[in-house]
Parts: sequence; structure tokens; C-alpha cells
Amino acid sequence: MNKKYKFILLLLIVIFAISSFFIIKEILESKKQNDIYDDLQQIVTKNDKNDNVIKNNEKKTPKDNYNLKNIKNINSDVVGWIKIDGTNIDYPVMQKGNYYLHRNIYKNYSSHGTPYLAEYCKINSSDNLIIYGHHMKDNQMFSQLDCYKNYEFYNNHKYVKFYTLENNKTVENKYEIAFVFKTIAYTDEGFKYYNYYDFNSEDEFNDFVINCKKLEIYNTGMKVKHGDKFITLSTCEYSQKNGRMVIVAKKI
Repeated sequence: MNKKYKFILLLLIVIFAISSFFIIKEILESKKQNDIYDDLQQIVTKNDKNDNVIKNNEKKTPKDNYNLKNIKNINSDVVGWIKIDGTNIDYPVMQKGNYYLHRNIYKNYSSHGTPYLAEYCKINSSDNLIIYGHHMKDNQMFSQLDCYKNYEFYNNHKYVKFYTLENNKTVENKYEIAFVFKTIAYTDEGFKYYNYYDFNSEDEFNDFVINCKKLEIYNTGMKVKHGDKFITLSTCEYSQKNGRMVIVAKKI
């Protein structure tokens, strides 16, 4: 074997070794993050004996609901817990600017980050709670928002649950998806949905709804009116540069 072929072989071995290293690293990171959130899901569903959870103004058995106080004890930046039944979306929601963009709930570096509420949103008063999460290749975080491009998926997963603390009690806030769309972020070409967190007038509300309808992938048939409260989930969408996949759900 001449030197040229030896060099090529050596180069291929090096490339293979480097590629394998990063693939294994990514797999281990994915498993680590999955284990962290599996543990957190166990913690948040572990209720104290006398700690009932409020749902639709009625008390319900603790085993059927989440106890957000358990998670707040781990990190006071937790403002809620987001869940969509039948999907992998089942995570704490943080608020501290974009601090958790690449950090887990324990404040350690994580490529997965942790879903977080936009810094300008007020958890107890904003008209539209905007929550960001990564679109990960391993299907974690908000990756499954991309599945909402399919109407059948939407039809089987149209409700969003958002748990918050009120008067030291966990409250389940239920939302039904009204709009599903994709757009481009941070350019004049796209819809700046992230600027609509408080509707200061009916015109502002109508402007938000009109833009959502213009971009919607399909019509959900959900009726909305001024005074409704929303939750908006946003993640990256890779069919276009700076793309965003967005679902907007109305509080019911």
C-alpha cells in the first residue's frame, strides 16, 4: 500500500473516530436529559397527603394532578409545568430571560435547555403566555410541535395543560388549540407573534387573530373573542431560515 492510500485510510479512520465521538456524546446527553426529566415528572406528581390540587374550581385527588411546590423547592425560577397528553411535552417552565436556553432546571449546561416563559410575560396576568422550547432531534422538548402540521395529530392532541401556583396551591389551567402556523422570526417578512403578550385594545387583539388566521395551516374551527386568554408554544421550524412552529391555545 503506497503512502497516498495509507494517508487516505488514516484520514478516514480519524474522521470516523471524531464522528463516532460526537454521536456517542449526543446519545449520552440525550439519555441524561431524558433521565433528568423522567425524575422530575416523578417528583412533580408526588403529592403530600393533605395537599389537594385545584382543578376547575373543584378539589381532586392528589394522585391525579401535579404538585408544583415540589419543583419550586428545587428551583425558584420555575413558574409552571406544561403538559400535552399523548406527547413528550411534559416539562417544567422557567422564567429568567433566556437563561435556560441552554441550561437544565439544575442550572447546568444542557443543549436541550428547559422550556421558558418569555421575560416580558407575567405569569398571573398576561393575556398571552409565550413559552419557548428547543426542537431537538431526539424528540425531546418542543420537537413534537412540528407534528401539528398534520391535522389528525392536532385532532388527537388539541388540549394543553399548564399548571401554576396560586395561593400556594397547584392549579390546572386548560387550553384548547385555536391556531397552528409557521412563520419566520425576527425579520420583517414574518409575523412577530412574540410581541403580543398583553392586548391593550380590541384592535390589538384583532390584529393578533387576523395574523394567526393568515398563516394557519388549517382551520381548527375554534372561536375566539376579545378578553380570551391564550398560551403560545414556540419552537424552531427547519423548512425555512429562522423558521418557527407555533401553536396558540385558548384558555377554556
